[in-house]
Amino acid sequence: MHLACDGHGRPLSVLLTGGNVDDCTQLTQVMTGIEFHRPGLGRRATRPNRVLADKGYSRRAIRSYLRRRHIPATIPERRDQRGNRLKQFRAIANRFDKTATSYRSMIDLATLLILA
Repeated sequence: MHLACDGHGRPLSVLLTGGNVDDCTQLTQVMTGIEFHRPGLGRRATRPNRVLADKGYSRRAIRSYLRRRHIPATIPERRDQRGNRLKQFRAIANRFDKTATSYRSMIDLATLLILA
């Protein structure tokens, strides 16, 4: 069972799948099933104000899907992805530098490029 709830725990969308199906692969189907009534509006809303999810939903495809629908998301990054940003620089991933000092300076340079 894949479930989307509002801030009070009331279910907005329910999707039933097999027992061994990853939650993050079903997010788009769960999101398309969301329909709720907003006070003062005539038609039912299909886009929530915000999405809160756990680390299991921290994927590039999910973030871009929510961005395309203009839905702000609060999804913490998985631990293995935090340091992995530095590995996008080939010199750091392969460690071409022989000394620890020059390797550390490459890490500092990559950190500055990420933060810029």
